[in-house]
Amino acid sequence: MKKIALLLILLNASFLFAQKDVSGVVKDNTGNPLPGVNIIEKGTQNGVSTDSDGSYKIKVKEGATLVYSYVGFSKLEKAVTAAVMNVVLSEEGGQNLDEVVVTGSRTAPRSNTTTPLPIDVISSKDLTSTGQATFDKALQYKIPSFNTVQTPVNDATSLLDPYEIRNMGPSRTLILINGKRKNLSSLLYVQTSPGRGETGSDISAIPTDAIERVEILRDGASAQYGSDAIAGVMNIILKKSTNGGSVTARSGITSEGDGEMLGVSFNNGSTVGSKGFVNYTVEFSKVNLANRPGKVDAEGDFNDFVKINPATYDGYVNDNNTLGGTDLSNMTTAQKEAYFTNSYVGTADYNAKLAAINQGNINGRNAVNNFLNEKPDAGNVNGSPQTAAAKFLVNGAFELSDATQLYYNAAYVYKKVNSFANYRTPYWRPVTDFFTSASIPDWRKSTTSPYLQDFFGNGTASSYKGYVPTFVGDLNDYNATLGYKAVKNEWNTDASITVGGNSQTYSVENSQNRSSILDANGNNVYKENSPIFFKPGGTSFNHIVGNLDISKVLSEKVSIGFGSEFRTETFEVIEGDKASWDGIGADSFAGNRPENSGKWNRYNLGAYFDVAFDVTEDFLLNGTVRYEDYSDFGGATVWKLSSRYKFLDDKVTLRGSVSTGFRAPTLHQIYTQKAQYSFVAGQGIQVSGIVNNVSPQARLLGVDQLDAEKSTNITVGIGAKPSKNFNFTVDYYNIKVEDRIVLGDRQDTQFGNVAYFSNSFDSRTSGLDVVANYSNILLGEGKLGFNLSGNVTLQNERISDVRNNSFGATLDALMFTSRPDTKWILGANYEIGKFGFSLNNTYFGKTTFKQDGLNSNLRTEFTPKVVTDLGITFSATEKLTLALNVNNLLNVLPEWNFKAENAAGTTLLNDPAQVKNQSNLITFNQRYSQMTYDGYHFSQLGTMFNLSLNYKF
Repeated sequence: MKKIALLLILLNASFLFAQKDVSGVVKDNTGNPLPGVNIIEKGTQNGVSTDSDGSYKIKVKEGATLVYSYVGFSKLEKAVTAAVMNVVLSEEGGQNLDEVVVTGSRTAPRSNTTTPLPIDVISSKDLTSTGQATFDKALQYKIPSFNTVQTPVNDATSLLDPYEIRNMGPSRTLILINGKRKNLSSLLYVQTSPGRGETGSDISAIPTDAIERVEILRDGASAQYGSDAIAGVMNIILKKSTNGGSVTARSGITSEGDGEMLGVSFNNGSTVGSKGFVNYTVEFSKVNLANRPGKVDAEGDFNDFVKINPATYDGYVNDNNTLGGTDLSNMTTAQKEAYFTNSYVGTADYNAKLAAINQGNINGRNAVNNFLNEKPDAGNVNGSPQTAAAKFLVNGAFELSDATQLYYNAAYVYKKVNSFANYRTPYWRPVTDFFTSASIPDWRKSTTSPYLQDFFGNGTASSYKGYVPTFVGDLNDYNATLGYKAVKNEWNTDASITVGGNSQTYSVENSQNRSSILDANGNNVYKENSPIFFKPGGTSFNHIVGNLDISKVLSEKVSIGFGSEFRTETFEVIEGDKASWDGIGADSFAGNRPENSGKWNRYNLGAYFDVAFDVTEDFLLNGTVRYEDYSDFGGATVWKLSSRYKFLDDKVTLRGSVSTGFRAPTLHQIYTQKAQYSFVAGQGIQVSGIVNNVSPQARLLGVDQLDAEKSTNITVGIGAKPSKNFNFTVDYYNIKVEDRIVLGDRQDTQFGNVAYFSNSFDSRTSGLDVVANYSNILLGEGKLGFNLSGNVTLQNERISDVRNNSFGATLDALMFTSRPDTKWILGANYEIGKFGFSLNNTYFGKTTFKQDGLNSNLRTEFTPKVVTDLGITFSATEKLTLALNVNNLLNVLPEWNFKAENAAGTTLLNDPAQVKNQSNLITFNQRYSQMTYDGYHFSQLGTMFNLSLNYKF
């Protein structure tokens, strides 16, 4: 493979030849300039975009043809006949069927009508029109197959939310920036939430105002791009505008009066000398906390944290696990209760202790009621955390000669997130015992922490109201590409190097270490001597990627592309301070232990060959083959075949593809080993762990090392444009993933309650994607347009037995049914004079959960809901535009209900006491009543008002 890479590099050395300058202005048929028009030299990857005033400049070879394309306008091809070429584009209906795209093929770019693959093209205007604060949330309301949501319990997940295309998890969508691989985040999702056990790129870090358009390939593309492209590819194309810039101020607030958002973004561009350009974006934003806690059920909290049942009271059991001389170690709970009742009920000892227990329970119940009367939400803070972000991005190029170009882009993002753990109530972490009788054993004293009244009160028991640990995360994300393009004898060469990384470090405040660890003098190191501020460490990931891509249009019928990629990756687990991990560690978020910390590296080398054959003007065949070799688990060969056929004067297009793919296990999945706090139904927050696959513990447990996932993708679709203003596409997809990498259930082992990764099973996901548009409907003095897009999941399930792991109903539902089974977006846009109006309705279909602790005869379902967004823009002058967005106009909130799986479930649902108990189990006694502890499918924040002001200069 190294010889192949060397050969490809040598081919690059001599590709140079003369070109000529072409410039001009692109306008619409009313004379208004069009910024952001794509202009590509036909048959090559050489292209530019128009500036804010519609102007452009490009170097092309003699006899070239330029292809002009723009969202909502007909594509135009013009042979280069002069140095100045001004063109006029005519409006046309449709999403982007005539948009030239560069994603999905390694040969020459094609328009959406000629590509054999389903590709969504989302413009910068489309993204900003949603009124959403971040790029990922904007996609949520533009692409039906794309889903992302804030998780109920934040911790490290608050730094970036998991996202996915076609219900395949964040690890299976490859993110590109200007065609180059973006680095993964260092965060591994370990909570019981969507994306559990996976990682993805931080797309929320990308400033929306720096984006020209987004091309989303909804098809497996491992053969073209390598690992992580099983579900598809998202290619983020950056702005190239050089004439003038703009500043945008944004503000927002929820209808509850919280979640205030303030932001300012500055985008500008200019030429560099006579042969270069630069475009840059700077953005600052802050979003305040939006809190949506539930009203805690006092009886549930009393039962979980305070109540003692005399029949199972451990005070009767001595140190060698015997009661009255009888060994209890092998008895079930029911047997222990029976023995206790027969032996002790009614005795003097029992009666004395029963009286003490009953009084203690009365005292405890009063404590619960008193606190919840003061704080009905038990002090819990859950919703949307406070986030501050600073983002910088630059994109540019410089022509070294008539045939060569040096290009570059770079981005840096800093985010700081403040969130909260579950509130430790004064009866959850008590300073005094509710049981006061001398007949209660001394061991009860160990359940109290008198020192907490000094830590979180004024030194008296009455002043102590519990405490809520805070979680602060600091995220740094960067990426940069430096590349070189050359053209000679119609060969296009692109050589580049990309670096990128993501680091996250954490702080826990207002907490304690409850461990009983004595120093050499017999003093407790923690408890009353514990710090209340901890640095639990963090994680870091970076990569270096080298690419060489070569292509040529050999004839009117055949074009080829080939290239290679070398990538090295490094993952680091950063050790926390000792107090954060020693013993049981910091309450709420234990730090990374020394033995679980470290730095790991791997590299891989890949090469591909791509050929496209236009059998006729209407019939296209495209094939790609790729080989990759990883230093840690070996090689993989994958391929892809695709085709397209047009007929009825190009009004109808049939397209399809079949491909194989792979996804290498991430370094995060291979090496992460840690203790984690997580919710256990009926037991509150418990500590469990993750054992990695290369550890001594894994060998003792018989855990196999991870191998790559393998996939087979089939896509078949049709696109039609019956009239100038109407078009639609329908695509069927079927994705089989073998040896799917899964973080399994927690299991009791000799190393405690742990989970681990394995290649656990095979799965299949199939469905339909639908896109339809009708535009340019004359209504009064304005124009009206409609768009409809949808995703329907037909199958998303495990198709093999579970291997090498434990995978219960909770994880099964989380992976396969916790995202909407269907999602539709119906939008209308109306433009008249200086005003623009948009109304979008997003339908979130049913989702189903099997929460941890839920009775096996029940399931929970989130009912389908429609979220309506209203947008109004006003162009006050040519330079000043105001925009008002009311997101979730009708204040629609998630809503869930229990559903019976069988007759036993129906009987259970007919018992109100049982229903309440089940509800308490999955909502942590109603702390998360709106969405349960494990998640929901759209925002719980309700109506949000956003106002922005854009000024061009």
